[in-house]
Amino acid sequence: MTPHPKSVLVLNGPNLNLLGSREPAVYGEQTLAGVETICRDACLAHNFTLDFRQSNHEGLLIDWIHEAGAKQAAGALAGVVFNAGAYTHTSIALHDAIKGAAVHLIELHISNVHAREPFRHHSWLSPVAQGVIAGFGVKGYALAITAIATQ
Repeated sequence: MTPHPKSVLVLNGPNLNLLGSREPAVYGEQTLAGVETICRDACLAHNFTLDFRQSNHEGLLIDWIHEAGAKQAAGALAGVVFNAGAYTHTSIALHDAIKGAAVHLIELHISNVHAREPFRHHSWLSPVAQGVIAGFGVKGYALAITAIATQ
């Protein structure tokens, strides 16, 4: 099997570096390294390469989205899976970056945000995302990669 020339960028926002230890009843016991393995396996199944990143800093996430838009325009990127964490509910700047970069993006949440606190019910990213996956735990990452593969 020849590797697909395109990659999938998986971005993880603030506090996702704490997966496995932060509120395991909500987010599960899988670590971020385990999530990366799930994503790598899903990418291999769809002949994509994986670019997996995490940052607690909004500006760096914005820079990476801009970079993704350029890679997508050049034909090197299939899409982005973005778990923006709490920035989902607060960041108009991330909304603007996704819209401005015109990147194909799947918004991802490990938990079902609509079954949680009311402040988590609003997303600034949903209006500029191609789709939203929420509530399937870390398995949602593989679902999002499959969604990108079937676009």
